[in-house]
Amino acid sequence: MNRSDRELGMDREISRRDFLNGVGAVAAGTLVPGCVGHGTTGSTGGAVGDPANYPPIRSGMRGSHVGSFEVAHELALQGKKSWGAIDEPDTGIYDLVVVGGGISGLSAAYLYLRKHPSARILILDNHDDFGGHAKRNEFQVGDRTVIGYGGSQTLESPQYYSDIAKQLLGDIGVDLEQLKGSYDLGFYRRHGLAGGTFFDRATYGVDRVVRFEIADYSAWLPLASSSLTASEAVARMPISDPARVEMLRLLEVHENLLTEIPADRQGDYLETISYRTFLERHLGIREPELFALFDGIATETDGSIDVSPALMMLDYVGLPGIGATSLHREKFEEDPYIAHFPDGNASIARLFVRAMIPRVAPGSTMEDIVDARFDYSRLDESSSRVRLRLSSTAVRVEHDGAPDTADRVAITYVRGGRADRVWARACVLAGYNAMIPHLCPELPERQREALALAVKVPIIYSTVLLRNWRAWKQLGIGAVAAPGSYHASVMLDFPVSLGGYEFSGSPDDPIAVNMVRFGKITDAALSPRERFRAERHRMLATPFSEIEREIRTQLTGMLESGGFDPARDIEAITVNRWAHGYAYYYNEMFDSLDATDELPHVIGRARFGRIAIANSDAGAMPTIDSAIDQAHRAIEDLAQR
Repeated sequence: MNRSDRELGMDREISRRDFLNGVGAVAAGTLVPGCVGHGTTGSTGGAVGDPANYPPIRSGMRGSHVGSFEVAHELALQGKKSWGAIDEPDTGIYDLVVVGGGISGLSAAYLYLRKHPSARILILDNHDDFGGHAKRNEFQVGDRTVIGYGGSQTLESPQYYSDIAKQLLGDIGVDLEQLKGSYDLGFYRRHGLAGGTFFDRATYGVDRVVRFEIADYSAWLPLASSSLTASEAVARMPISDPARVEMLRLLEVHENLLTEIPADRQGDYLETISYRTFLERHLGIREPELFALFDGIATETDGSIDVSPALMMLDYVGLPGIGATSLHREKFEEDPYIAHFPDGNASIARLFVRAMIPRVAPGSTMEDIVDARFDYSRLDESSSRVRLRLSSTAVRVEHDGAPDTADRVAITYVRGGRADRVWARACVLAGYNAMIPHLCPELPERQREALALAVKVPIIYSTVLLRNWRAWKQLGIGAVAAPGSYHASVMLDFPVSLGGYEFSGSPDDPIAVNMVRFGKITDAALSPRERFRAERHRMLATPFSEIEREIRTQLTGMLESGGFDPARDIEAITVNRWAHGYAYYYNEMFDSLDATDELPHVIGRARFGRIAIANSDAGAMPTIDSAIDQAHRAIEDLAQR
């Protein structure tokens, strides 16, 4: 190990590394905690709090972790058909089997149980924890527990949710007003924490944080204001003089330059052109240096500014230039982004599971779900009407006879290297929709082709536990865009205290830091879907050690001038790798939206005999309400049979 690695703390024994370092073991399923054994109790046993028994405290490479994807890849990429003799360990027939234990799958099971209180239900999931992208990261520092999120983050704009989604959340105990009241709105301003932009040494020749937002966070974080003017901030940016001139013009523009387009049509227009085209055509931006900078912080798209619709970049991501239009970007006060649990939407998943399997955890409220200790050994008990079986990858779903007349469905799955089969009167496929053609080859060809287009956006959510946040306080920053770094954005966790959980109130307290990476594939010849696939392959080939080094280097460059020491101050690292992340949402630059009934997600989600399809993929929208709405539609589809 070289000296720089030692200085970064790469030689420290912290809670960070998987047994297999996150890559390279196709047969690793039998070595991953939760995959051991082949019984139907669902857990390896052990004390609650033991990482072998309690997935939220497992660290290192999580998300699409080793053991969760190898069987699916054998099926989809290698065309494997057999995993040996098939056992049938469960007696009788289930009323419903749900494939996929994320929010949509859990919602589907809950809705079915509400319609049929005496039903027998089995939920299968390929991961060692439930919740899908709604993942909980939990850390212990002395006698203090720090909770973070590893994916699905917040109930965004819940006032616009469907009545179905609102009612379902209420049914499981979510009180939106109380949840919003748990967010400390004054935290950032009280501590003088503004937004900033980090320019890294490898890209810009110097490590420098400019306490000014190029990507405007004001729509989703109540940060303190920067003391710098745009002119002062640009003068501190390590970019060329021509790039400074163009950057300042872009930051200071407050004049409608789209005069040839009526104000009420500008939004539609900006959905049909890229952000790069907007900059070139309407603001005269020409410097390649700026295009590369904006590519580096074009989060949410997993592409680049040449394939990202201008409206999304201006409105949702907050890249500069909206002042050159007649549009108004919503600020935090208009639509506050505060319906957030300490573990993100993992608490939603936990509420669903506890509602269906009460013995898994004590309590009955939204407040006590936060620090409830789940007993995973009770998820898959034979005496329970609802069972949740983890580390179980479905490989075949087929009717017992013709789909129109069959009275049951066979679901074959692989667990611990062996194949099992269960039978159900109905099945909901609530996992990644692009896998369904491989699971269910009897589907009509047109439907299989449509489902295959549900290519998800790969994302990495890294959660880093710090001993304290003194350096952030010293530098006066709470959230930072990082155009040249591996992770495009870095922020202190949301300041939420709920139930018995208290957020880090003092700079001397430990805290979770959230770092997000979307892909940076900038090959202009590739469509968004092709870019997503390329980034997924790159992501799965990147070992944990490489990502850890990027994390340590980035945090050091950002925070060292505030007194940060990575070897001393980093307590744990959890990399939540979602090779299949956000549901595909349509891009009018590449997708025709003229015929709604002909859109791939609509064709793909059609009921097929006793099989219905859920997941946010089926709504072409990567949000909690979409996941719930699609679960509701799937259960209603089954009722129409």
